[in-house]
Amino acid sequence: MANTPKYNRVLLKLSGEGLMGEKQFGLDTKYVDKIASEVKKVHDLGTQICLVIGGGNIFRGISDAAAGIDRTSADHMGMLATVMNALAMQSALERQGVPTRVQSAIPMQSVCEPYIRRRAIRHMEKGRIVIFAAGTGNPFFTTDTAAALRAVEMNCDAILKGTQVDGVYSADPKKDPQAERYDTLSYKDVLTKDLKVMDAAAITLARENGLPIVVFSMHEPGSFANVINAQGLFTVIKD
Repeated sequence: MANTPKYNRVLLKLSGEGLMGEKQFGLDTKYVDKIASEVKKVHDLGTQICLVIGGGNIFRGISDAAAGIDRTSADHMGMLATVMNALAMQSALERQGVPTRVQSAIPMQSVCEPYIRRRAIRHMEKGRIVIFAAGTGNPFFTTDTAAALRAVEMNCDAILKGTQVDGVYSADPKKDPQAERYDTLSYKDVLTKDLKVMDAAAITLARENGLPIVVFSMHEPGSFANVINAQGLFTVIKD
């Protein structure tokens, strides 16, 4: 591996579904620990890391109950699900000896820190991993948008989106064997081709701030560290 990582500070965006393993919903601690070990490898390289984790693995389990609830309340339920995931990931990282802080956009001081930009930056400068929970704190905004917002606020070098596949494809490669894989894309390509990498608000925010988005498979051992060193398979989205 290269001695000098390509990125000094990154935001890793993970879907909540990535934490549930083979389960229908909820958390699989084996998968949480596996992801934590991949994050630790990058932390050991000296790269500063912050995370945003979705809540789909938990919210999927209560979506039937949320069916009759108004959108704002349902979105708040989803935000609370991301706090649960953030606390689980914090526990997994600290079991592996990595100092971690959770900051929530919805203040809940007895559980975690409130989101304070300067404090979050200071944590990373001191070698701590910061997990941002509760999205942006506002309904109608996804965790993708929260990831782009926090990455810009933290002056990150890139957003790294860990997915189920090794980059961006023209269609779902599991369903369409003819799907084309892209090594590089422009922000405009993603929007005009409707490639579903992240939602339009997140793509636009990244584009306006010149923030590259790197899409890779989180399930390949060592892949996160490889991307940090500009190795392996991934798709880069930039102008």
